[in-house]
Amino acid sequence: MEYGFIRPYQVTDASVHESQVLGTLLDDQNHGEEVWAHSAYGSESIEWILQILQFLSHIHERAYGNHPLTAKQKEDSRDRSQVRAKVEHVFGHWVNEMGGKLMGSIGKQSVKATIGVKNLVYNFKRYGFWENKNPKAVG
Repeated sequence: MEYGFIRPYQVTDASVHESQVLGTLLDDQNHGEEVWAHSAYGSESIEWILQILQFLSHIHERAYGNHPLTAKQKEDSRDRSQVRAKVEHVFGHWVNEMGGKLMGSIGKQSVKATIGVKNLVYNFKRYGFWENKNPKAVG
């Protein structure tokens, strides 16, 4: 996350909840030991898996109808959101500079290739940003 490059990614059918592929994105190549995610990832089973894999969980907690978040939980969410905002910049870049998030492709393989190319272009742009900012930082 230090340099903001997209590393592994997963493409699924729309019927698959994003939390179901979390395990495929966590591997021994991850340089960090922390997982930052929104409340859709919050479940006992995911917390258990993260604990087994020795990742520190920073998953947002969810408020429920008659169980609002405490002041401490709100503060924690604010802190987590500041880190997660860096990831959201990727999607903002896609929308503002790369034609949006909608795919005009037909078929999962075609969509996966389109997303892969967008990720590659984004990484090239990030590399150019860091190379111009500090030539010795990236290379």
